[in-house]
Amino acid sequence: MNPHSLYAKSGIFVLCLASLTLVACSSKTDNKPPKKTPVVGVMTVQASSQPIVADLPGRTNPFMISEVRPQVGGIIRQRAFTEGALVKAGDLLYQIEPAPYQASYQSAAAALQKTQATLTTLKLKAGRYQELVKINAISKQDNDDAQAALLQGEADVAAAKAALATAKINLDFTRVVSPITGYVATSTVTPGALVTASQETALTTVQQLDPIYVDVIQSSSDLLKLKRDIASGKLSHTAQKEVAVRVVLEDGSSYPHAGKLKFNGISVNTTSGAVTLRAVVPNPEGTLLPGMYVHALIDVAEDKGAILVPQRAVSRNTRGEPTVLLVDATQKVVQHTLETSGAQGDQWRVTHGLQPGDRVIIDGVQGISVGSEVKAVPFVATANTQAAATPSTAHPAR
Repeated sequence: MNPHSLYAKSGIFVLCLASLTLVACSSKTDNKPPKKTPVVGVMTVQASSQPIVADLPGRTNPFMISEVRPQVGGIIRQRAFTEGALVKAGDLLYQIEPAPYQASYQSAAAALQKTQATLTTLKLKAGRYQELVKINAISKQDNDDAQAALLQGEADVAAAKAALATAKINLDFTRVVSPITGYVATSTVTPGALVTASQETALTTVQQLDPIYVDVIQSSSDLLKLKRDIASGKLSHTAQKEVAVRVVLEDGSSYPHAGKLKFNGISVNTTSGAVTLRAVVPNPEGTLLPGMYVHALIDVAEDKGAILVPQRAVSRNTRGEPTVLLVDATQKVVQHTLETSGAQGDQWRVTHGLQPGDRVIIDGVQGISVGSEVKAVPFVATANTQAAATPSTAHPAR
């Protein structure tokens, strides 16, 4: 066989084999499925009217407190209450030995009867002398003495009545009663103890706990900023006539009864630089006890154009600044740095970094980055996502 012919046939075979390989590779490349565009759930930002809620720390204090002290001295005969029990105003707490005061009362009553009997005699004598002096049967001096004795007798009766009233008051004070309705504390004395009038040590204490005071503190700088924002029109006064106060307990749970703000501090504490506010809160179940640490949520103003964004959509950059991912008009992912002023439920209140109409990515952030092209669909919250996003307590953003 001709060598040239053999080489020609081999070349044709190699050429055909290369062509088949290219066709196969081209066919394999063409069959590869196109890369899918990530789908993200977005929320369109909207401005709305929202209350400005101040989250302030504070402690509970009794609505009324009375330190019970004896007003007369003597031996304690009886303690008539159970420590820690609810007592009503006027209920007997202690009985002081009344016998000496009973005797003093009876003595004052007898003295009054004596002066009244003497006064009767003086009245009759003064009346007779007035008639006798007219006919010159007695001297004018004798009549003047009789009239003066009558006045003295009337004064003696008045003094005896006052002494009887004093004795009656002291006798009544042997019954030490509760001045207010409330819970009575432990007793500092037992039956048989000697007490003195207006002694320094209280026998016990009675505290009214329904309603109860919640005293909270607000920094003077925050108060000044709030007043400036209201004066500039950025915020407006709350429309409520009485500002509501919602209480969060120390364990983070919400207290079921709302109170009312009754007092704004008129001076700044020179040590803490804070102003004290006082709220009155119902306490029918006795859940709140004096001295408990609580948080008070108070609607201090209203923001007519507030922008809220779910906390789950906010992350932090390397500088610790809050950021969110958005979908712009070209369907690309962009990142915005935010400024926040606090939390409202499971949302942050945004003061800078977002505008109404912005589309914030809530779901599907895994696998995407800034500059990625995505497909945006409205985010629909489910029961699971709401439970995961809801915090136990709302606190201001720092």
